[in-house]
Amino acid sequence: MGTKAELARDGDHMLGAFIPLHYHFPMLANPLRMLGFKEAIGAVVPAGSTVLELGAGTGVMSFFAAQRAAHVIAVERLPENVDAARNFLKNNGVGDRVTVVQADAYEFLPTSRVDVVICELLHTALLREHQAEVIARFKERYLSRFGPPLPRFIPEAIIMAVQPLEQGFDFFGYEVPLPMFADGFATQPEGNAAKELASPQNYAGFEYRNQYPEQYSWSGKFTIAGSGILNALRFVTKNVLAILVDEQRTVDWLMQYLILPVPTPLRVERGQVVEIAFEYAAGGPIHALTDSFRVQIVST
Repeated sequence: MGTKAELARDGDHMLGAFIPLHYHFPMLANPLRMLGFKEAIGAVVPAGSTVLELGAGTGVMSFFAAQRAAHVIAVERLPENVDAARNFLKNNGVGDRVTVVQADAYEFLPTSRVDVVICELLHTALLREHQAEVIARFKERYLSRFGPPLPRFIPEAIIMAVQPLEQGFDFFGYEVPLPMFADGFATQPEGNAAKELASPQNYAGFEYRNQYPEQYSWSGKFTIAGSGILNALRFVTKNVLAILVDEQRTVDWLMQYLILPVPTPLRVERGQVVEIAFEYAAGGPIHALTDSFRVQIVST
């Protein structure tokens, strides 16, 4: 038996925080994720540097980093993933430059300074996985041991937004309003099409090198653009993988939309103002967010 915190961490949302090997295929096959991180790592990691990856999984991010770094430390908790990553990295020709360490990213600290930290423990809206908490605690340990400056982080920043929808929840004639993930660049099946009722609004954004919130409490007003049934909220998450100041651009990764049904759908008309409010903790379960939803018409 672990501590209460450990049991909570390993309980309801364990799959979000610690992903077994057989769930990695869709991540490895996602071109937006893979090409974005490959470009960002190639642009940010200095030649001959030392890189730390927290939550290595199959080791693919460490593989990208090893193309430029002299040494990469890849931290992974699950024994199955550790063994697999060591084999994959060796078979891909970088086993001599990547050290895979079985440890908990919550607690690990390298024995000397590193130049870059890669941490892809990400979920839409910073739910379920523990990106925000892991990096915040790492910064505390790192500064306590080595002092400033902090290493550079990949991703460097995040922007999160929310949008009211009329969402189709029809599955071959079976109506099921449940949490959904949707590719923002793909056409959805007819029964799952979404009608945007207002433009999205940002509710949080920060750089990981700075202090940032781990608890979100937000409310905002939306002017409805067209009549419909407001039955869902779409959460949009853009990860700024690298800020390339000299090139005046960023390398971004737009994650899958997270679409969550509201408890009581509202009929809305063009020009009405709707207030939406919610709160949740980074790394928390999806139901904690949906349980907090407050949606009401405030002006007609």
